[in-house]
Amino acid sequence: MTDHARRASLLFSGLAKRRRVPGLATSLLGGVIAAGLGLGALAVLVMGLWISSPYPDSGPGGALRVAAGLWLLAHGAELIRTDTLSGVPAPVGVTPLLLVALPGWLLHRAARDAVDAAAEVRGALCGVVAGYLLVGAAATAYAMGGSLRPDVRSAALHLVAVAVLAAAAGVWTGYGRPRGPLPPGLRRGLEVLPGGLRWFLVRDRGAVAGRAGAAGALVLLGGGALLVAVSLVCHMGAAQGMFSQVTGEGDWSGRFAVLLVALALVPNAVVWGAAYGLGPGFALGTGEGGGGVVWPLAGPSVDALPPFPLLAAMPDAGAGTPLNWAAVGVAVASGVAVGWFTVRGDDAVRPVGRSVGETALVAVFAAGLCGVGVGALAGLSGGPLGVGGLASFGPVWWQVGGAALGWGGVVGVPVALGRRWWFGRGEPVSGSAAVPEAAAVPAAASGPGSDVDSGFELYDFLEVGAEVKDSSPTPPLPESPQALDRLAQPSPGPDRA
Repeated sequence: MTDHARRASLLFSGLAKRRRVPGLATSLLGGVIAAGLGLGALAVLVMGLWISSPYPDSGPGGALRVAAGLWLLAHGAELIRTDTLSGVPAPVGVTPLLLVALPGWLLHRAARDAVDAAAEVRGALCGVVAGYLLVGAAATAYAMGGSLRPDVRSAALHLVAVAVLAAAAGVWTGYGRPRGPLPPGLRRGLEVLPGGLRWFLVRDRGAVAGRAGAAGALVLLGGGALLVAVSLVCHMGAAQGMFSQVTGEGDWSGRFAVLLVALALVPNAVVWGAAYGLGPGFALGTGEGGGGVVWPLAGPSVDALPPFPLLAAMPDAGAGTPLNWAAVGVAVASGVAVGWFTVRGDDAVRPVGRSVGETALVAVFAAGLCGVGVGALAGLSGGPLGVGGLASFGPVWWQVGGAALGWGGVVGVPVALGRRWWFGRGEPVSGSAAVPEAAAVPAAASGPGSDVDSGFELYDFLEVGAEVKDSSPTPPLPESPQALDRLAQPSPGPDRA
């Protein structure tokens, strides 16, 4: 029996290796195809504009190098423009956020499809990322000879970050977006966190905070889009004048190119509008010879800046009016959304928000998540467009993130506590009648640093539906991951003793 078992083990091991090699090759090919499709789409667009342009400055090789540079810029890499009037190389660091969607979507699809071919998660993830980075390295080397040369360090950092994050999301989607207890290895790694943070992350508190933080960020972005749209409508004449000034008469290819650039920068304008509504605003240059910080209390002059249609949406120069101050209503609405989604009607029967302090803590954590998300978008949406007065464009990420956190805490906490009081009129918010005593954790053991929550069990272990059939006392929950693993092992029968 032992010899047969060894032969069977070797057979299955050989089959797994045979499957792993084609699966890894398929994943590698998927990453190469994803990068090639993104490069090809931009190359077709740039070549079409080059062919239709009445003033082609370079041959097809130069146009293809510009396409490679734009593809790297879509990943967040910084480019260096060498053909300046002064002869001094100028950085180009403002990433059109609409372009980021193209490589992200292609990577997500490639990783999701690679799950069916690979034998394990690491094979699908590493294969797609390796194939994508292989093409990215070749594109970086090719673009070095063009007028838009990538910064090698910035290109390497951003390519790796985008490839890993998008491919990981694709692999997770390919496996059906699994949810449940954390793997034992990850649980043991997270045990180094402080007890208070461990206590907060389990029993659905983190999920509720994530939901509320996402709602606050979406309200901020929606408000920023509304501000940009209203300002563009109010300054439609100036926008048309700038459009004609940039492109000239009869240059339809130039007009189409400017229109495409403006559309690609619309998400950036939305993030800048959200930063304006939060209060810190955003920079339009360093203020040397024009420009400065745009915020509700003041607006600088943009006459010295290069004409561009989206710049027509900027507020008028001078001190802000009550109409400008009203933009802060976007931040107030975001704080209301954070508090509103911290406590919902269906949370009245869940152990989230059981006490006033815990409800306030969840709301503050949700505001922090909202600040992190909006601050990251603010950092991605800005950057330099040259040297001197053009060295700084866009919002400052830590100011925007801090403002989102502050508004979410100041407005969101009272709203969350008010909703908790509303749903708890006449009975406890925790809905103790709907949760059996066996599923409830003693108050003394459920606080920060307790051993009950140190195992990172998710809420699935504690959630008890209404269809509970056995009313007998339930044994207490294990107090450690090791005890939980022992509980999951089948007990030996009489014949195994």
